[in-house]
Amino acid sequence: MNAKQQLIVKSVDAHRQEILDAERWIWQHPQVGYTEWQANEYLIERFEAMGYKLVRADQDPNYGKIPGFYTDVDTGKPGPCLAIMGELDALDIANHPESVNGMTHCCGHHAQASGMLGVAAALKEPGALDGLSGKIRLMLVPAEEMIQLAYREELRKKGTISYMGGKVEFLHRGYFDGVDLAIMVHTMSAPEGVLLACGYGSNGCMSKVITYKGKSSHAGGAPHLGINAQYAAMLGLQACNDLRETLQEKDYIRFHPIMKGVNCAVNIIPDEMVIESYVRGKTLEAMIRENKKFNRALAGGALAMGAGVTLCDRPGYSPEIHDPQFMKVVEECCCDLVGKEHVAFDYNKWGTGSSDFGDLTCVMPGVQFNAAGAIGTGHGIDYYIADPDKACVNAAKAQLFVADKLLCDDAACAKKIVADYKPQFASVKDYFDAINQLMLDKDAVVYDENGNATIDFQNC
Repeated sequence: MNAKQQLIVKSVDAHRQEILDAERWIWQHPQVGYTEWQANEYLIERFEAMGYKLVRADQDPNYGKIPGFYTDVDTGKPGPCLAIMGELDALDIANHPESVNGMTHCCGHHAQASGMLGVAAALKEPGALDGLSGKIRLMLVPAEEMIQLAYREELRKKGTISYMGGKVEFLHRGYFDGVDLAIMVHTMSAPEGVLLACGYGSNGCMSKVITYKGKSSHAGGAPHLGINAQYAAMLGLQACNDLRETLQEKDYIRFHPIMKGVNCAVNIIPDEMVIESYVRGKTLEAMIRENKKFNRALAGGALAMGAGVTLCDRPGYSPEIHDPQFMKVVEECCCDLVGKEHVAFDYNKWGTGSSDFGDLTCVMPGVQFNAAGAIGTGHGIDYYIADPDKACVNAAKAQLFVADKLLCDDAACAKKIVADYKPQFASVKDYFDAINQLMLDKDAVVYDENGNATIDFQNC
């Protein structure tokens, strides 16, 4: 470590207990996307106590009220702006042993948020900004987990949000205006000896709400008068499963629906079945292509039973692609912090999960890397943060190491990364124009008075 890195370590360690206290508090107060008001207020109080002036998403007069905020740390010298982020939301997983009101932070976002307190506190310490140019934008963002799709669609229709994911919504609202590059850390259950890790990228996704519409009737006395929406849904999903062998491995396509259940008694033919799903893939083009197949299959299930089906497709998250040059800088900083033997960066590894951090990499260079400290299965009932020093304190130090490397020496490193980066889209507007084409609202099967059907399942 050089002298500045030693100062960073000392500055973060000075606030270690505050970080650990925050990890426990936020873990005990989980809330899902766009409802994370408890964590939001907890963190606002602590950021403001440190003297930060916040731009709060719940006080924006131009948009609906949602949790989340950001603040800029100005070095006093011109240069690029680096965003460092943490996420606020939990998952609805009621069978986790420590769930609260059916929700748990078994995604590790509470560790990110508490680590952000360490970043913010360290940047207030004497000498923290010495030798740096540009700005650091600290952001706490809601709704990374793409869940409760029907609820988020309600928020969208009310005008509270325009997009399902928090970073996409923040990008839409202009909260990333002026940001040139971005980093964040996610927790992981790591192999023995690995403390910090990163892969090349991960899948994008689009979200789907599929509503089969039938006709209720007495299940025993008059089933011939009903149209079973549940059976139609089962046929549609079976057809989707039969398509899996047509998917090409290079595209990393994933389709994983969940039936939300019927709202009727056992002696009634169910007249509605709602399904939520994603279509994930390595590229937007692959997701769009394969989604048409799935929509065709879903429509076929409805047609077989004489039912209807409404398809509601929405932009989810774009594929996350890390800039290799940027990755190399992050890797060097991680090695400086914990030693090369404890760092695992794989420039070819591709993940099949999805994150709205990918949407940022469409328009700016970004790297989301991982810190050890968790145990169990991510999104599982055995997930915990076993070592918050690794998951939260180390994460804060690593991000500050990266910030210092990027913005020192007149921000030469950051400027080169930004200048060399070739984003997928030339502008934020081009990016939104592209993902907006994923939106689809259609009754895919429509019958005339003679029972003849018209099929329309594409976004044309």
